[in-house]
Amino acid sequence: MGYNCVVCVKQVPDTKRITGEAMTEAGTVNRGALPAIFNPEDLNALELALSIRDEHGGSVTVVTMGPPAAAEILREALYRGADRVVLITDRRAAASDTLATSYILACAVKKLGGTGFQPVEQQAQAAQPGKAVPPDLVLCGRQAIDGDTAQVGPQLAEKLGFNLVTYVEEFMGLSDGRLRAKRNVGAGWEVVSCELPALLTVMETANTPRPPSMRCVMKYKKARCPAELGKEAPVQPLEDKGLLIEQWSLDDFGADLSWCGLSGSPTKVHRIQSVVLTGSGYHEYEPTDDGAAQLISALIEDHTIG
Repeated sequence: MGYNCVVCVKQVPDTKRITGEAMTEAGTVNRGALPAIFNPEDLNALELALSIRDEHGGSVTVVTMGPPAAAEILREALYRGADRVVLITDRRAAASDTLATSYILACAVKKLGGTGFQPVEQQAQAAQPGKAVPPDLVLCGRQAIDGDTAQVGPQLAEKLGFNLVTYVEEFMGLSDGRLRAKRNVGAGWEVVSCELPALLTVMETANTPRPPSMRCVMKYKKARCPAELGKEAPVQPLEDKGLLIEQWSLDDFGADLSWCGLSGSPTKVHRIQSVVLTGSGYHEYEPTDDGAAQLISALIEDHTIG
């Protein structure tokens, strides 16, 4: 029994290196002002999909939406063992909020092969050349560090009609078209079971992402999407070598443009406020026994310790 997994990932600005230029006046993230990285918990979702494939068989397809530069995290996914990667890039999808993003991703997942758990014989038929393989599981990170909403996964499950398990901190197994997982509920945890197809949002505590495989790095380091090559560059040589990253526009899966980009995004930024933290001075203590005693006394007086 093999299970076909789709992992939705995002390239995000590294919020650990936040600067005053990180936001635009319109209230959107100025992505050019910060280094771009693989959203951390999406790596945990990818690791879970890879471990399911390693144990049960099947496939792992990784999908991301973003500018052509987002192909970098798709290469990272290939380095870690993904079977297939797809980049959705279209200027008309720019500034999509979670509602528009989940709609676009739902269209992409459906294009990958429809929805629904498939028995073994139906999987074999779907796996024939030219036929798409329906996903059994869609996996997302719990949330992206640039928005911290944790909304895209649940909204995507709703649009796909999939069962939903959020805040997964331990995957406990798959059998006969059902899964079991332990999910974090804040003050504790609960074990849940549901039928496939299902969507999981995965926490950083669920696993430790595997490092890139050197063999895969050497194989896929020259993989590129058409937008990275330029309009005049031929794509056939890369396609012949299996190094052409699939690239889709909104037209490729018939998206309703009124649900995409700004027009499909009801979220509006009311106000942006910059918070600047300033120090109130400091006191130095000599690196001696007497200095250490003075420091401890000051910390106790300040109620920092004791």
